[in-house]
Amino acid sequence: MKGIKKSLTEEYLYLDLSHQKEGCIFPLHTSITLFLLSYCDCKIFKVCLVLTEESTGISLLKNVLSEDVEIQIISRQELPPIVQNCCLPAVVERPDNFCRAGLAVVLRHIIQKSYEADPSKKEILELLGFKKTCLKACAEVSQWTRLCELTIPLAIENFLKESSDQPPTIPAEILELEKKLSEPVRVHNDDKLRRQKLKQQKAAGVRPSLDKEETKSKVPRQETSEEVDCSSASLELRVAFSKLTVREEPAPANKEPAHVRKARASDLPPLDHVFVEGLYFTLADIVLLPCIHHFLVIICKKLSEKLVEFPLLAAWYQRIQEVPRVKTIASQCGIQFLHLPELQTTSNEQQPSLDEVPCVEEQNDPSFIGGPRPTMTKLMEKGIEVMFSPHPCPTWTLDWDTLPAAVSPKEGKMSSDRALRKQQQLNNLVYVVTNQAKPGDRIVDFCSGGGHVGIVLAHMLPSCQVTLIENKELSLIRAKKRSDELGLSNIWFIQANMEYFTGTFNIGVALHACGVATDMVIEHCIKTRASFVTCPCCYGFIQNTSKFNFPKSEQFKKTLSYKEHMILCRFADQTAVQLPPQRRLIGKQCMFLVDLDRARAAEECGYSIQVISMEPESCSPKNNMIVGVPM
Repeated sequence: MKGIKKSLTEEYLYLDLSHQKEGCIFPLHTSITLFLLSYCDCKIFKVCLVLTEESTGISLLKNVLSEDVEIQIISRQELPPIVQNCCLPAVVERPDNFCRAGLAVVLRHIIQKSYEADPSKKEILELLGFKKTCLKACAEVSQWTRLCELTIPLAIENFLKESSDQPPTIPAEILELEKKLSEPVRVHNDDKLRRQKLKQQKAAGVRPSLDKEETKSKVPRQETSEEVDCSSASLELRVAFSKLTVREEPAPANKEPAHVRKARASDLPPLDHVFVEGLYFTLADIVLLPCIHHFLVIICKKLSEKLVEFPLLAAWYQRIQEVPRVKTIASQCGIQFLHLPELQTTSNEQQPSLDEVPCVEEQNDPSFIGGPRPTMTKLMEKGIEVMFSPHPCPTWTLDWDTLPAAVSPKEGKMSSDRALRKQQQLNNLVYVVTNQAKPGDRIVDFCSGGGHVGIVLAHMLPSCQVTLIENKELSLIRAKKRSDELGLSNIWFIQANMEYFTGTFNIGVALHACGVATDMVIEHCIKTRASFVTCPCCYGFIQNTSKFNFPKSEQFKKTLSYKEHMILCRFADQTAVQLPPQRRLIGKQCMFLVDLDRARAAEECGYSIQVISMEPESCSPKNNMIVGVPM
């Protein structure tokens, strides 16, 4: 067939299999992945279901597996070594040194490979949404990705387990999703669509923008979704389903009526959700479909009176069935859609977007005095001062001229000045790591980017296994290309969020891990009792998260409020070379104090810590190095 690429790299897809119950394969990550494979009609991957210790009901699998997907069942011991260090799902390219792990990363890869195999499937690529960013932000920093990828699937699994013994409790994550569906939609052509909606409302005599009860009756019940009544359906539905059926919306008249054209943005009606991310059907809808289906099955069976609390979820559940091929694929995967009663939608107060919900902050701290100097003085009064540990060997350098070209950062397509500074940064890290490493050690380069640190270490320490972990695919592909040029055999590449790496290791390294990513690296190392060498970056992005609260150490908590600590973080970012010297000095001092809090927190966990300034300091405005060794 024209457009289909024949020669593709053979890839293996590994999925956990614990059990199947009532048409659902557990864990839900596996159900979701199999659903997407069928939806994309993807035959590229060799699919392996990996048995867990508690695997049951294997003989009934044929009832809930699509006949289109060829599947092999294996034990965990049969997994390639690189996959044994990761959470599933995972995809591996032969010869087993490049792995993609975690639900969002794997699903996005399936979509991309399906499109590459058949570029005529543009509707598959559109699952990635506007600018192909759907579920791209990692779960550590995006509350929306975390909700879809982690917390809702896990909450539903626990909900189903609980329901077998007693009346279950509604998961907070489902309430959060219902709230999310009540928020106004934001899209790239937001203003244009809202003016069209205002025009539609005026023409209809100013009625509510999208009555959810009406929406259900307006969306067709046919599998093909070809006959949306454009004259009566809401603007949102017409836009959404015209895209799904490859039918363009008729262009509006060149000149809008004056009342529409002159309306202020604040007076325009908000856009309502058709699908979970807004107007368009995306990967997020596919991720949530199996979860919400099984939630609604239990609700209808055991808590039917609670259904009225989820009118927006119910309307979404009905609407998603009208997306072309969804009903067919769902049936193949053991999902038999429910017929829900029509629910009355109650008005919801506008809620902040999930990715805009502020972290827990001390909004009104009466003792707070602005600026870094009062905060620094407060610390000095408690005996906490800026005092760096001495650099162990400030003049040491790799002999870059004798190293293979692919080892040098110059291979990373950067300017000569920047490459020189990168070499200077690497001199600092490589010296510390090579002096700690022993033959047979496992070294992990977290947030590895293009592999500048990991590739040098793999070349310099051939008796050690080096693993690069990075969320950005293109960066990791560039790193692998450089590694292949060098013929390195002691290096692995893992595209995943940090928390999906479960392997043991001896030394963790991170050069310029952004914001709280540095704290995640340190936490990961402490859990494994590994040494660490980190160079923090982007202090201004530090804030409380679901995993961390600042200040971190007991000593700093007793002295500074959250707001005072954030002042230090903001000023720690003011070290750029173009700033006045005095301002840079204050920035450097704030950097040290933020990193000293990190150091003190690690010391409380049984580590010996040094905060060192890299040499020369001109190698980077962010030139601190935190070195930790378990005692």
